Amino acid sequence: MHAKAQPLKIAILAMGGEGGGVLADWIVDLGEHNGHIAQTTSVPGVAQRTGATIYYVELFPAAAAEQAGAAPVLALMPLPGDVDIVLASELMEAGRAVQRGLVTPDRTTLIASTHRVYAIAEKIAMGDGRADDATLLALAQAAARRFVGYDMAQAAEQSGSVISAVIFGSLAGTGLLPFTRAQFEATIGRGGVGVKPSLKAFGAAFEHASHLAPTTSAKASAAVALPRSPHPEVQALIERAAKAFEGAALTIVLEGLRRLVDYQDPAYAALYLDRLDKVRAVVRGGELTLEVARHLALWMSYEDTIRVADLKTRGSRFERVRDEVKAAPGQMLSINEYMHPRLQEIADTMPAGLGRWLLASGTPRRWVERLASKGRVVRTSSLRGYLMLTFLAGLRRWRRSTLRFVHENGRIEAWLAEIHHVSDSDPALATEIARCQRLVKGYGDTHERGLRNYALLRSAWQRGGPRMTATLLAELRQAALADEHGKALATALQQHALA
Repeated sequence: MHAKAQPLKIAILAMGGEGGGVLADWIVDLGEHNGHIAQTTSVPGVAQRTGATIYYVELFPAAAAEQAGAAPVLALMPLPGDVDIVLASELMEAGRAVQRGLVTPDRTTLIASTHRVYAIAEKIAMGDGRADDATLLALAQAAARRFVGYDMAQAAEQSGSVISAVIFGSLAGTGLLPFTRAQFEATIGRGGVGVKPSLKAFGAAFEHASHLAPTTSAKASAAVALPRSPHPEVQALIERAAKAFEGAALTIVLEGLRRLVDYQDPAYAALYLDRLDKVRAVVRGGELTLEVARHLALWMSYEDTIRVADLKTRGSRFERVRDEVKAAPGQMLSINEYMHPRLQEIADTMPAGLGRWLLASGTPRRWVERLASKGRVVRTSSLRGYLMLTFLAGLRRWRRSTLRFVHENGRIEAWLAEIHHVSDSDPALATEIARCQRLVKGYGDTHERGLRNYALLRSAWQRGGPRMTATLLAELRQAALADEHGKALATALQQHALA
């Protein structure tokens, strides 16, 4: 066999349902119809997101095999340091390829989509468990000989096709394989399924990849223009924020305003700015102001039954679900929501006085507990289910009178007061107190566990005295976020004699 003849080695990392198998079959078909011997194997992951399927393809020139008088011996799995092209359907999968050693700077071209589908470990983390996209991008660029990356999922959606067609087009656009564009397109045509949208996605990706700089990322930052609102009250809030804040702080404050106007109303967003003004009067900028701005917006938009009902009945949600399940125009779609409102959530939605009475009552409390002991399925795509949740969402105008609002508002004011008190003597500790808000989130059992851990931390920093430093509180906060049952926090508090 000719000494210089070597197979082209291609590894594909894709999640379930993204067409990784179709992509591998296209590459095999492309090679076999254009003078190459091809072989493909696959090793499936254990689930759609806990492990991606790895498809491995090797292409060898048939002419070289004929000249040597022997068939090539092709490998069944990719080996670290021995892969020419890696195709990844998502940014984390590109990171996994780098971690496994499949991407090397002296040989490998990495073609990857820069969008993210969060892993299970990222989703279940008590805190922000997301991997940093910028770090993943930098890793991909440093590890590869050439990196071609952009949001291929968005490109597929715009073309009305699937991401495998976009990746195939990107592969063709890089010119790495010894085949013409027409040969790539003929491969799609031979598939016979979804040919027209696949060719559209392929063409757009081909043009994009052929003009894309090797290290260009779709995540590149861009200047953010000050938004404008047709609503006079909202526009006044935007202008007020722009006068008081700048840079990263302004970006966060503007997002906080958008969130709180959507959550309640402009007056509630104005309260957010009023509270931040009090912080600025004491702190005068810096990291503490930025952290308070972020976490105050999150706390003021706490999740209650009213918010849940509002989000589940929005037209944008129905459109998103239709897009996710790829429902055809005119096709009926049924959406079933499993709900289990407990006594506490029911009381929290009531006016404060009535909610307190219910929680302290005897027979009425037991009757509501029996009624709410089992969950129920609400079909929001039906008129009855939709109207039920729409009515609940409409209680937003009376949210300020609910028991939950009274409780959360009191906690927020106490949190801000403690930040003000500590910031004079120890701004770093005050910043960590602000970050402790991360524990208070969700609703139902999730909210109760987070609130319980927050109360333990609050007690610790109040009792700690001079021993309580920013470093120690950060350590305790991380322990509280380590597990949902608070075992790590309990251990940490005992170690520091703060239990």
